[in-house]
Amino acid sequence: MADPEAEDRKPQSDEARSAFSSPAGVAAPGPAAADEESSTTSEFALPKGLDAPQQAGPEQEGSAFSTPRTYSAKHAPPAFTPATGIPLVSLTKDVPWQDRMRTMLRMPVTERPAPEPVHKEDESGPAVPRVLDLTLRIGELLLAGGEGAEDVETAMFAVCRSYGLDRCEPNVTFTLLSISHQPSLVDDPVTASRTVRRRGTDYTRLAAVYRLVDDLSDPETAISLEEAYGRLAEIRRNRHPYPGWVLTASGGLLAGAASVLVGGDAIVFVAAALGAMLGDRLAWLCAGRGLPEFYQFTVAAMPPAAIGVALTLAHVDVNASAVITGGLFALLPGRALVAGVQDGLTGFYITASARLLEVMYFFVGIVSGVLLVLYFGVKLGTQLNPDAGLSLSERPLIQIAASMLLSLTFAILLQQERSTVLAVTLNGGVAWSVYGAMHYAGGISPVASTAVAAGLVGLFGQLLSRYRFASALPYTTAAIGPLLPGSATYFGLLSIAQNEVDKGLVSLTKAAALAMAIAIGVNLGSEISRLFLRLPGGSAGGRRAAKRTRGF
Repeated sequence: MADPEAEDRKPQSDEARSAFSSPAGVAAPGPAAADEESSTTSEFALPKGLDAPQQAGPEQEGSAFSTPRTYSAKHAPPAFTPATGIPLVSLTKDVPWQDRMRTMLRMPVTERPAPEPVHKEDESGPAVPRVLDLTLRIGELLLAGGEGAEDVETAMFAVCRSYGLDRCEPNVTFTLLSISHQPSLVDDPVTASRTVRRRGTDYTRLAAVYRLVDDLSDPETAISLEEAYGRLAEIRRNRHPYPGWVLTASGGLLAGAASVLVGGDAIVFVAAALGAMLGDRLAWLCAGRGLPEFYQFTVAAMPPAAIGVALTLAHVDVNASAVITGGLFALLPGRALVAGVQDGLTGFYITASARLLEVMYFFVGIVSGVLLVLYFGVKLGTQLNPDAGLSLSERPLIQIAASMLLSLTFAILLQQERSTVLAVTLNGGVAWSVYGAMHYAGGISPVASTAVAAGLVGLFGQLLSRYRFASALPYTTAAIGPLLPGSATYFGLLSIAQNEVDKGLVSLTKAAALAMAIAIGVNLGSEISRLFLRLPGGSAGGRRAAKRTRGF
């Protein structure tokens, strides 16, 4: 049964007040006047002669969402308290901030430990909107640089925690970043968002942003909000570490190394390099005219295919398939593919779908350019045999050197720091050595061999990133370059151009399987490194990724 006193304390709505009640400031008529007007009373009214219970004092009515009188901002209780209590979570400061923030980000909001007192500009701390704006700007640079959605949310969460903002929820999609901060249950949340409209590959800028977040997360480094804004502006103004002609030459060397990797000789190396550099210049010309990236990929794929067809028509004794395959290696979107699959495996399905759709459009652009050239080449009588390029001669030393050159040039194309180029070059050589040992020497299927080699790339990249307190992308993306399915893609396109659609679809399916094996292997290697190098003092229950992706 409801408490009458509690019923009396409820604020009356407009509908509950009578239209005949006296306005504020006008005295109500006496009992005699009321009897003269009407003898009808409410059934809930007190009978005559019965006095109402006297209250200790008038109590002011207020909103149910107003701050209680016993609430103190300095000694505020936790805003969220589960029925089972809050478990004790111990996070060690000696591990990278990525691991600490990722552990808390994967926890439910009710179990996250409160931030410790940090450096503040004054008694009240920095303004919340400015902290959220800085957080969004940092997340924008990371997302535009190709970082995965979970890593972007981890960095954004770290920036908010470094300035003492608790109960922050970042949200990252393919083009939109948002973050919400709610001080308590009785305060209004503050939400801000930012749209990413331009993307560019610059891992030097990515590493600088990670260093800024690392310094912000260090409790011993007191960085004010103005200093953080200043460093972020310097990062935006920094020029690329390599000029345009170096990037064009690196693209040519990458294509030449890839052609040697699939069985080419010196002439094939030069032809593939020239085709890739010509395609790169044409793509730059299209970009300057404002054409979308789809057409840029289409135009860039034509020169290597045209050179291969021309060499075949000229009856030059070269492997034209290796020339075209080398040109495709420089165009395959391996970075976007790995990021898309990683987002899907970590539960960011909207972002993963958008990234994979982007990869599909790029791939269709490459297919359109190569198929157009191969179609006219077949019409001109070019004898391109798909089976001729499958008999690769085993040249382990030359192929390992070519794979290392491919990773080196790929790292330059990604605008990596010079200090990371050597490590990623060695990582690429190790990846191809593992693949060659398993596939050529051991006779294991190429998909399984690619997955294991990519897993080692992800494992080594994650270990190096933990050692450097940086992103793992500069250590993994270029190292998977030798594993990209360039030859399977070319042979599938050639079969389709020769009206062998079934055979071509089988080869393209193999290329898709190899690409998925690369992406899954890289992500699995990173997760294995985090699994066995857990946070000291933490618990295995802190890893909530599996629970949050089961759908219940």
